[in-house]
Amino acid sequence: MPPHAKGDGDYTGHRAVGGRSPPLYPLAMPSARWRFGPKPVIGLAGGIGSGKSTAARLFAALNCAVIDADALAKAALDEPAVREQLVAWWGEAVLDPATGRIDRRAVSKQVFDRPDELARLESVIHPRVHAERQRLREQFQHDARFCAIVEDCPLLFEKGLAAECDVTVFVAADRAVRLARLTRGRGWTAAELDRREKNQWRLDKKAELADYCLENNAGEPELSLHVGRVLSQILQHQA
Repeated sequence: MPPHAKGDGDYTGHRAVGGRSPPLYPLAMPSARWRFGPKPVIGLAGGIGSGKSTAARLFAALNCAVIDADALAKAALDEPAVREQLVAWWGEAVLDPATGRIDRRAVSKQVFDRPDELARLESVIHPRVHAERQRLREQFQHDARFCAIVEDCPLLFEKGLAAECDVTVFVAADRAVRLARLTRGRGWTAAELDRREKNQWRLDKKAELADYCLENNAGEPELSLHVGRVLSQILQHQA
């Protein structure tokens, strides 16, 4: 039974992870295989400002291999063929004058609220990211240093990537908490957060689809406990 979402940031259910119980860390994987190999693939989702990247870092500290799709997309922008194609479409305005590299913010302006342009961009970037994700997944499945693989992918549910994971985890935080973080860290206003979120699914919908919810209103120390607890539960699960 997935978590029940009562509202933005108020997530309850038998798989919602909160409280202050100390985490347990299994020393071995279950004997049964997961769908994609001997280690579970954990899909990580969360609202903007929820602390998803922090959760990914905490999973990594517990010997999980993290695949950061956003970082892979950034790397793809540096490929000469990609640079050439984007300049052909949108001109040198998408280049950083100081470095000659693709300027992500300039590209974002080209595609925001322009579905056809976004589709063109994704047609170039997504196949490269997908290929690298698959390569890393195969590599990490056979790397004894890691107990699980975490897929940190923007729009995990919207793009159907949850189907490529054994388990999904949603990082939840109240809107006021998220906005305070974004204002402090990025200078965003409430209007900017609304603008960014309008093309994404509602947070309560994603929380309902997730197998586990991690509350992240109190900050990193408490989130660390929650991450440890949910990882322990996942690793003890017989696939």
